[in-house]
Amino acid sequence: MSEGVPARRGAGATGRFLHDDVLLSNATARRLFHDVAASQPVVDVHTHLPARDIARDRVYETLAELWLDDDHYKWRAMRTAGVDEQLVSGDADPWDRFAAWARTVPRLLHNPLYLWTHLELRRVFGIDVALSPATAREIWDEANRQLPACSARRLLVRFTVAVLATTDDPGDDLAPHRTVAAELGTGGAVPVVPTWRPDAAHRLLDDPAAWGSWADRLGGRVGVAIEDLESLTEALGRSYGHFVDAGGRASDHGLDAVPDDPRDGARADAALRRVRNGGRASADERAALTSEVLHLAGRLAHVYGCVLQLHLGARRDVSPRLHAALGPDAGADAIGDGRQAPGLARFLGSLEAEGILPRVVLYNANPADNALFAAMAGAFSLPGVDGAVQWGPPWWFNDHEGGIRRQLEELGRVGQLAGFMGMVADARSMLSMTRHEVFRRVLCDVIGREVEAGLYPADTDRLADMVRAVCGGNAAGLFGLPPPAAVPWR
Repeated sequence: MSEGVPARRGAGATGRFLHDDVLLSNATARRLFHDVAASQPVVDVHTHLPARDIARDRVYETLAELWLDDDHYKWRAMRTAGVDEQLVSGDADPWDRFAAWARTVPRLLHNPLYLWTHLELRRVFGIDVALSPATAREIWDEANRQLPACSARRLLVRFTVAVLATTDDPGDDLAPHRTVAAELGTGGAVPVVPTWRPDAAHRLLDDPAAWGSWADRLGGRVGVAIEDLESLTEALGRSYGHFVDAGGRASDHGLDAVPDDPRDGARADAALRRVRNGGRASADERAALTSEVLHLAGRLAHVYGCVLQLHLGARRDVSPRLHAALGPDAGADAIGDGRQAPGLARFLGSLEAEGILPRVVLYNANPADNALFAAMAGAFSLPGVDGAVQWGPPWWFNDHEGGIRRQLEELGRVGQLAGFMGMVADARSMLSMTRHEVFRRVLCDVIGREVEAGLYPADTDRLADMVRAVCGGNAAGLFGLPPPAAVPWR
C-alpha cells in the first residue's frame, strides 16, 4: 500500500501492535492480502480532499495542520473527551492542539480512529510508537522533520493512488482540476476528477439570503440568471457539462432520505420564486425541489454516461451550538432513522420507467438499513453493465472493521461480492488513504474464511482476480475510468 520508510523504533515501541497480519485470521487471507491486495493502486471515487492542494502540491507546516485542520472524525472524538473547542477546531497553538489529540488517542480502544491514527504514523512516517502524552513530543518532532518531503502529491504516491474524485459544488471553479490534468494527465487518465454535488440547491431554501448568494455564484459561473425552476435547471445542466469536460464521472447527493412523493415541479417553482424574493419555503416545498434536482441528476447521468451517487441516512448538524459556531460538517452529525425504502424505490423506479436509469451507487449511514440497501440495489439492473446499481462502500458510521465485515458478508449473501466497487476513504485528510488498507485486510479475511471453511474453491487465480477487481478494477469500470495500472504523481 505504501512506500513508507523503514519503521523507526524508539522508547515505547510496541512489539506485536499492528503486526503484518493484523485482521488476517487465516492463511488464505494472508496470502491474498500480501501477494495481491497490498500492491493494488487505489481508485477512490469519493473524497472531500481539496483539489487546490493537489494542484499546488501543498506542503504542510505541522502535523496538526495535516492531521487536525479538516478532520471532523478527530474533532468529534476530542469533544467527547471534553477537549476545549479552541484545541479542536480553533486557532490554538499547533503543538497544543496535537497534544490534546495525543491525550485523546489512548481512550479510543476499538474505535477505528485508533487503528487509522497508527497506520498513518507507520505508513507515512515509519513511526511505530503508540501515540500518548508520553510519546507525543517524540512523534511530533519526528513527523514534522519529515513533513517537507510529504507534500500533497508525494502523499498520493506514498499511498499508490491512481485516481481520486473530489466533491464539489456546481458553482465551484474547476481550475485546480484542469491544472492537475494538464500537468499529470496522460493517455486519457485524469488523476483528479470532480464530483458534482448540488445539495445547496435545496438545502438552502430556508435561508433566502444564503440561497440567493449561492444562486448568483452558480449563475455567474455558467452565464444564467437564476430566477425560477427552469433557469435553475438550465444552470445546473450547464454546470454538469462543465464537470464532465473537466473529467467528472459522477454526481453525489447527501440526503436524509429520498422524498416519497410524486414530482411536483409547479410547487418547486413557486417555492424557488418566493425564496428568490426573500420569502421562505416549507418542508414539503423543499422536498419538491429535492425531487426535481434528483430527477435532473439522474437524467444527466444517463445522457453523459456518468454515475449517480446517493448518500442517505445521516442526520446532520444536530447540535445547534456547534452549527451556530462552526456551520455544517463540523462533526455534530448522527445516524438518522428515516424510512429509506419508499422514496428510493419510487425514484429509481421512475428513472427506469422513463428509460433513463443510469449507473447508481447507494450509501447508507444507518447499519440497520444494510439488508434493505443490498436488496434495493439488486432489484435494478442494466443489460450489459456489471453491477449497474450498487450498494456502495461502508460509509461514515459503518467505516470500521466490524462495519466493513458486516457489509461484505451481507452483500455476499444478498448480492454479488465479486462485482463490488470496493472502498472509498471519504477523506478530509491526505493521510486518510490508510482506510483502503483496513478495507483490503477485512476483504481478504472474509474471502479467506469462506475458502478455509470449504464454502468456496481455493482457486488461486480466481481469488486473486476477485481481489484485484474489488480493490479498484470494478470501481474504475463502473465510473468509466482507465484501469488502475499506474500512479501518475511521480
